[in-house]
Amino acid sequence: MNRTEIATLGEFGLIDRINQQFVNVLPQTIKGIGDDAAVIDNGGNEYLLISTDLLVEGVHFDLSYTPLKHLGYKAVAANVSDIAAMNGLPRQITVSIAMSNRFSVEAVDELYAGIKAACEDYKIDLVGGDTSASRSGLVISVTATGSVAKNAVAYRSGAKPNDIVCVTGDLGGAFLGLQALEREKQEFLANPDMQPQLDEQAYVVGRLLKPAARTDVVYELQELGVVPTSMIDISDGLASELLHICKQSNVGAAIFEENLPIEDATILAADEFKISHITAALNGGEDYELLFTISQADYEKIKNLSQVTLIGYITNDPTKVEFGTKSGGRFPVQAQGWQK
Repeated sequence: MNRTEIATLGEFGLIDRINQQFVNVLPQTIKGIGDDAAVIDNGGNEYLLISTDLLVEGVHFDLSYTPLKHLGYKAVAANVSDIAAMNGLPRQITVSIAMSNRFSVEAVDELYAGIKAACEDYKIDLVGGDTSASRSGLVISVTATGSVAKNAVAYRSGAKPNDIVCVTGDLGGAFLGLQALEREKQEFLANPDMQPQLDEQAYVVGRLLKPAARTDVVYELQELGVVPTSMIDISDGLASELLHICKQSNVGAAIFEENLPIEDATILAADEFKISHITAALNGGEDYELLFTISQADYEKIKNLSQVTLIGYITNDPTKVEFGTKSGGRFPVQAQGWQK
């Protein structure tokens, strides 16, 4: 039997390969694999949304600089973000953990304190889960449910030519936060007596350790009567997510450097690490902002939303997903984000 290394496919190629083996047979399954959350029709005027994420120590987080309380919060926020990316609102979560015997009861309490804080912030209930022993560290699996009106669900596949491309919040900070923490870790390993020097990177470190799922923007869009034509959350980087929307919608896009929302603190951190802040914004990942498109008819409704930035537009050529620089150049958008 031939052996194919998973690395030759990458995360998204592996998902596509799995998806090709399954066909949905139940009429209640409106959307299965391939979006931020599954969409289930249980009757009534709303769809049920279901999303799940797995966080593995040493792959997705490093406990040498990630407080357990922050980790618990982030594990929930990442799933809530997937529900928000369907233009939905979260309702319940289940949390399953596997841990080695190096973890104490007090450590578990700290992890769940973060989970509880997230439940309170997003007004959701923890309704179950599982616990198990682990031989190699901490593993966390969170499943979130949510709901969305049937006439308001937003898929990755709905973008149309001339739609406006929008993004919430600011980009690139989480990636620079990771650089700051990794640097401090290496300095600590070289000199265990050193004290962390993170005051100047407080903003970007916060963006990594405690991201905020943008349910606030979902509420605002609902109040304004705006239904995005497509939507996705930015977990793997703006470039990667834009390519997902364009591929599934069979469209192209143009976004522009001068429109990217990047905080001054992120730019300063990028300068310190000699990393392009534009590269961090396009390919950094883990920002958990929302990337979405709207019809031009909805522009007047959202133009004054302080947490939404218009960064480009959708085109009718699927072969051209382009990034426009301040100097006037146009370059193909390339995904360089997480390929786990």
